[in-house]
Amino acid sequence: MTEKATFAMGCFWEPDAFFSKIQGIEKATVGYTGGKTENPTYIQVCGGTTGHAEAIEIEFDPKKISYEKLLRMFFEEHDPTSLNRQGPDIGEQYRSAVFYHNEKQHELAEKVKREYEEVRKYDKPIVTQILPAQTFYPGEEYHQKYFEKMGK
Repeated sequence: MTEKATFAMGCFWEPDAFFSKIQGIEKATVGYTGGKTENPTYIQVCGGTTGHAEAIEIEFDPKKISYEKLLRMFFEEHDPTSLNRQGPDIGEQYRSAVFYHNEKQHELAEKVKREYEEVRKYDKPIVTQILPAQTFYPGEEYHQKYFEKMGK
């Protein structure tokens, strides 16, 4: 039986390429979540008026990889101290967020974030939002496995 994890960590192409290679990940889908617009398009999300973040929804086998391990990968694979920005991408759609699917995930996300703050892993405060999962809208087909399609 699989579980879901949903993360926003900037442009969704890189997280898709990263998480898709991890053993225990059964499926990774890029899309949009956390906003108010139903069935948003990439153009709408990039316009910054939907409230959605570019995100990745992961289906994983908890017998092969734990949610806590996925959280640690999330915090290590992007800059959780950068508000509404990752690299050259700027805007609310590029925010850092964990969208939890149950109370156990919520508690673990808070715990892992707190641990990273306590050990001062980063020079600046962590701005990652920890929010309940909302409807996840899969991105357009051309965004799925984008780096693979581009030969990267």
